[in-house]
Amino acid sequence: MSIRNQSDHNSLRQSLFWITGALISFLTMAIAARELSDTLSPFVIVFFRTLVGFLIISACITFYGVKHISTDQISFHFLRNSIHYLGVVAWITGVGLIPLAQVFALEFSVPIWVAILAVIFLKEKMTIGKLIAITLGFIGVLIILQPGIIEIEYGSIVVLFAAFCFSIVHVCTKFLSKKDNASIILFVMFSMQLPVSIIFAYVFWTPPSWEDLPWLIFVGVTALSGHYTLTRALMLADATVILPIDFLRMPLIAILGYFLYSEPFSVYIFIGAILIFGGNYFNIYMEQRNSEKLK
Repeated sequence: MSIRNQSDHNSLRQSLFWITGALISFLTMAIAARELSDTLSPFVIVFFRTLVGFLIISACITFYGVKHISTDQISFHFLRNSIHYLGVVAWITGVGLIPLAQVFALEFSVPIWVAILAVIFLKEKMTIGKLIAITLGFIGVLIILQPGIIEIEYGSIVVLFAAFCFSIVHVCTKFLSKKDNASIILFVMFSMQLPVSIIFAYVFWTPPSWEDLPWLIFVGVTALSGHYTLTRALMLADATVILPIDFLRMPLIAILGYFLYSEPFSVYIFIGAILIFGGNYFNIYMEQRNSEKLK
């Protein structure tokens, strides 16, 4: 085996390790949010999520040096973090209202909104890949929701709203990352969201029990670990390799939902999710192929 092939093999193996960590993180975060949603307000859950994340990122920043934290894009950070806060509250609300598999399926629509917003606000070109992703994505969402056949649930609406918020956050992050690194973006996010979380948690306060404490810690830790491990995986391997593994969240959360909460399997959720994923995957494949032609 050549040195280059061995290096590629090691990178792929490491990326599989990180994407497995991301899968565990996202699944644990959903289960923790579901466990807490029966007794605590989403605002209280988001407060503890933000507090734990803030403590962890602050410890990391202190260890590596506070001097690295500075930004001249504070107003844009404020916009991003306000929308992100709304998205997290909506996502946690939805987790407590509809089957977990449906939450994850609708969450896969984020790249659809990102593609649309990137064309409108970042002036990116509307390619065939993006057009197919958007078309299949909307068809997939319609299959999941089945409007006109069954009544659209409030939980589905808030999860779609959360997905739209997260897509705006992705576009904002893409803009901010031109000047600010990930540590700055995360530290500013938790720093801005913490006081807002305190206010809304106070208004909707319900004291957590000792049994809630492990789940509250899980929500905060996995919120950080999920995004960190997914980012590390994408740094080591192409998205075309990582995304099919990330899609395993769907069947895994459906199995967990069935055994933990007796949530029924729905073939429509899986068909819709596959269409959404297929469109996103095709778009990424086309973009990578086009970029390779330009090299």
